[in-house]
Amino acid sequence: MEAIIVSLIFGAIFGVFYLYFSTRNKERLALIEKGADANIFVKKRKKSSNISRAFIISTAFLLMGIGFGVFLASLLEAYTVIESDALYPALIFFMAGLGLFIGFLQSRKWMDN
Repeated sequence: MEAIIVSLIFGAIFGVFYLYFSTRNKERLALIEKGADANIFVKKRKKSSNISRAFIISTAFLLMGIGFGVFLASLLEAYTVIESDALYPALIFFMAGLGLFIGFLQSRKWMDN
């Protein structure tokens, strides 16, 4: 019984993909026969991809800054007499801000090229 259900699921998935690709192929062939340019089938890069890459770079630097802030705070707590109540939040926020600033600079440099 389980084999029948699994085979039906895979058959349905295969059927959907087969219909999608065969229909797309037929539509493209019909457009080409009518004289349409083949460049309409090529996807163009959007600006959103640049924005998403900049977001990923900034988020990566933010998370690295937070991690480095926690690490630096634990080092300072272990080897100095500074009170840890203010040390952890201060270093986490400072290093997170520094990480965001570096991420912004890297994103801007990457987008200019």
